[in-house]
Amino acid sequence: MANKEWKNGTVVTEFILLDFGNGPELDCFLFLMFLSIYFVTITGNTCIVVLAVVDQHLHTPMYFFLGNLACLEICYSSNILPRMLLSYAGGDRRISVRGCFTQYYFFGCLAGAECYLLAAMSYDRYLAVCEPLHYPSRMDTKLCLRLGAASWVSGFLSNSILTFLISNLDFCGPNEIDHFFCDSFPVMKLSCSDTRVAGFVTSVVAGVCSLPPFLLTFSSYLYIIATVVRIPSATGRKKAFSTCSSHLIVVILFYWSIVVVYILPFHDTHILPNKVFSAFYTILTPLVNPLIYSLRNKEIKKALQKHMRKLLAF
Repeated sequence: MANKEWKNGTVVTEFILLDFGNGPELDCFLFLMFLSIYFVTITGNTCIVVLAVVDQHLHTPMYFFLGNLACLEICYSSNILPRMLLSYAGGDRRISVRGCFTQYYFFGCLAGAECYLLAAMSYDRYLAVCEPLHYPSRMDTKLCLRLGAASWVSGFLSNSILTFLISNLDFCGPNEIDHFFCDSFPVMKLSCSDTRVAGFVTSVVAGVCSLPPFLLTFSSYLYIIATVVRIPSATGRKKAFSTCSSHLIVVILFYWSIVVVYILPFHDTHILPNKVFSAFYTILTPLVNPLIYSLRNKEIKKALQKHMRKLLAF
């Protein structure tokens, strides 16, 4: 694509990402803000991954999935934020065509994997709350590994065909992407080819990756809520729901923002709101995950305090 020459002599070698705006003062503010977000995101999620690996008390299905989610969020943020930071620091918003499609490929793969991983986590919470006696036998190590592997593999396979279709479109003129990363529909708006097939396939794949996991997640929480309501003890109800309330917050934030962005993918208006909603699931969700799970989870806080004391003593 980068070396393709068109009949009018135009050679498309790079795109320009417009991000959230221009201006020295705004660039400085956005650089400091996103640098802080990236630092907190990487630090928080790395702590969760390390704790899930080294602490024996956290070697349970719930923390296995949480560790996978934290690892995914690290990759998610690192795919988008470092390029934004470089662009705000140096003012260079260019990205090569190959780099753009590479960024989109990993973004789509990780987004799809997160959809399936959130569904696997909701199923784990369903078994723990609704069928506690059968939970150890059903959610064993083998099933955990299968669900985790299936989430990652499904995400990476689902976006391969989309990246192939979009990378083979013709780009013969405008190269300014009105977004802060290379997403499918903003990129397709710049194409001079017929994008109907690519757009249709994108919507189908997005539906396959998001709708079944969402329905499974939604159904799991309906059963969880119905079970929690029937618990006679108020303390028991609070304890049961606290195990999945943080996960519910993440799920609502993630799916809600995706639905808003992709419900009308080809519309030409409301670009700024789309950027804001895209920031919810690409930047905010990876940031709040470690904050939610660490601040609302006694076991995580206890494990963190224990290992911090060991580290300070050492």
